[in-house]
Amino acid sequence: MALQATIYNFDIELADNDRRVYESLELRLARHPSESDEYLIARLLAYLLEFRDGIAFSRGVSEPDEPAIAVRDPTGAITTWIDIGTPDARRLHKASKAARRVVVYVHKDPRQLLNQLAGERIHRAEALELYSIDRELIAALVRRLERRVAFSMSVADGELYVSIATENLTGHVVRLKLESINSEVGRLAR
Repeated sequence: MALQATIYNFDIELADNDRRVYESLELRLARHPSESDEYLIARLLAYLLEFRDGIAFSRGVSEPDEPAIAVRDPTGAITTWIDIGTPDARRLHKASKAARRVVVYVHKDPRQLLNQLAGERIHRAEALELYSIDRELIAALVRRLERRVAFSMSVADGELYVSIATENLTGHVVRLKLESINSEVGRLAR
């Protein structure tokens, strides 16, 4: 018998001061049996950090050629491709051809992704946006993960402030540098 996805319900008050986004959200996320709790939380945080009209979670591992999260225009075309973790260069190359904007949120050691991509050929590598989410914040949220969770999250200057039950958690999101990838792509283009 195949394992079933676990459904999580999140009630979130989002106040992203950096982008002037203020929303009350009710989200249902399906966690595939092969997906870790850390990946689920990173996927949720990426969705909140990128929230805008047209954003949606993909169907997950059942659709490996789609991003984890996508922002689509009214015609259905992907405008922003959002991945979680450490996608390989081939996937990012394809994503950069499919969408104007490609974003990756890393929830593990960011050096792993940077080392993996160094020297690889990626279409429009200079436009890639790579972010590292504070691993301690992810771990703290995993410890509080239940099938129904309510919290508020504020974002200011790349800092995340999460109020969950009676606790206040903080963490940060840091943009990763792509110099090594950009210089290699520039050399290949010559």
